[in-house]
Amino acid sequence: MQKEEFVRAEGEDEASKRERIAQLSPSAKLVYKVLEYSGFLTQKEIAKETYLPQRTVRYALDRLKGEGMLIEKFYFKDARQSLYGLKNAQH
Repeated sequence: MQKEEFVRAEGEDEASKRERIAQLSPSAKLVYKVLEYSGFLTQKEIAKETYLPQRTVRYALDRLKGEGMLIEKFYFKDARQSLYGLKNAQH
């Protein structure tokens, strides 16, 4: 019985996550998908991969961060940049 409740709760969480993603702007959805497939990337790498302007990528990252879907890490190769990835990504 407890296992069924856990699976159901996990499914509801996934459904609410999909709903939150559906409410995002097209650019934020694109950035989400790129991070989902590629793992952690810098803002510059995201812009190169998506062909979006830097400003649009910043906006999309801010939206994803505001939704609590994004992790920002320190980038040791270049301290001026950050690495961005998705929370609970399976990489």
